[in-house]
Amino acid sequence: MENRRGYISALSGRYAGEDMQYLFSDEFKFSTWRKLWIALAKAEKQLGLDITDEQIDEMQAHIYDINFDVATAREKEVRHDVMSHVFAYGVQCPKAAPIIHLGATSCFVGDNTDVIILKEASEIVLKKAAQVVKNLSAFAKQYKALPCLAYTHLQPAQLTTVGKRATLWINDLITDIDNLEYRLSRLKLLGSKGTTGTQASFMELFGGDETKVKECERLIAEQFGFSECVPVSGQTYSRKVDYYFLSALSAFAQSAYKFADDLRLLQSFEEIEEPFGASQIGSSAMPYKRNPMRSERICSLSRFVINDALNASVTASTQWFERTLDDSANRRLSLSEGFLALDGVLNLYINITSGLVVYEQVINRRVLEKLPFMATENIMMDSVKRGADRQEIHEIIRTHSHAAAAAVKLEGKPNDLIDRLADDGRIPLSKSEILDSIKPDKYIGRSASQVDEFIETYVKPIVAKYCTDDIKFEPNV
Repeated sequence: MENRRGYISALSGRYAGEDMQYLFSDEFKFSTWRKLWIALAKAEKQLGLDITDEQIDEMQAHIYDINFDVATAREKEVRHDVMSHVFAYGVQCPKAAPIIHLGATSCFVGDNTDVIILKEASEIVLKKAAQVVKNLSAFAKQYKALPCLAYTHLQPAQLTTVGKRATLWINDLITDIDNLEYRLSRLKLLGSKGTTGTQASFMELFGGDETKVKECERLIAEQFGFSECVPVSGQTYSRKVDYYFLSALSAFAQSAYKFADDLRLLQSFEEIEEPFGASQIGSSAMPYKRNPMRSERICSLSRFVINDALNASVTASTQWFERTLDDSANRRLSLSEGFLALDGVLNLYINITSGLVVYEQVINRRVLEKLPFMATENIMMDSVKRGADRQEIHEIIRTHSHAAAAAVKLEGKPNDLIDRLADDGRIPLSKSEILDSIKPDKYIGRSASQVDEFIETYVKPIVAKYCTDDIKFEPNV
């Protein structure tokens, strides 16, 4: 048979970063299982069970040199992943073998590890999202006073500034960061709950001493930096926790999608572009093309993350009584791939916002094309101040505006509304006075001040908290 290569996930091959990939690796998963077994043994020893320092030292010596071949061979026989790794660990730790996993059920290692991964993966998300906030805040500051067209219904409405628009993208991310921080603040370890959550096996181990059973759980949580364990559970922690976290990831993806869609439109308008490499090929057929491929990839991956949250909602809904196993295979995919895909999104987001290209002359030209129409209310008010009749001036300006718009749309002529108004003797303003009334910076409101206030009040605390060093990511492709 010819040599063939098996499937490699695009998330690991093309998109996700090394740190996030490691958290969902077998190495991290099974070394964490071993750390949990050690934490359990230490707690049980401290509370009086017959466990020796020699046994614990033996276990600690083999946290990372996992004998995967032994575990794999054993699982083919017993078809149980946890017991296969208990066996493999015992092969390496013969003195400790009798007390590994003592009193625990499979979810002691499985679910507690998942909680630990949720915590550490979320911390990566927060750090990378904060780097995007930092990048965008520098961009917003630089262009806080550059007028540009603002849109409602994707139709030119009034003016905003390039920097003020960037604060909208930032604000979405800040709310996402707040939401994920809240979820992390409420995250609890499962602890040592036993087969159906009653801790019956631990009551047996500790001779019915409830104080020791509770203290055992507290000691385990403490070793992993958690202040408490869930108060009640079945065999697993509530699968709603997964939903809350995947929903938080979905929120980040929604924000990234919004930014990338906006940028794709702006690149179509030729106002702002994502970075484009010196040797980058935009199209195989059209050499001149500069397609927004990184922004498009953000949208593509974000769509996956947004939809992935549905997995957790269905899983949480269908858990029977104290637990059922139809969650397992789904969670192996939905949790890991949700975080890995969002990691790819944030890597792209960091890269793009590190090198946005702004074409100020194009932006200014497009503003000046539309501003005469936007300025008609001010022109009308200035005319009234000179003694004109408001209703009469309104009709004059309306007529000229429609005629000028028709010339632009139907005949391809430049917008000559200002000349039309200046040449109409019924308008009591000179051309220079009309031109003075349509300077773009008169139509941006408090945009520049809003940028400064927003960055000072909301952005700086997040940057100070998470951005100890700048993160830069070059997309794999």
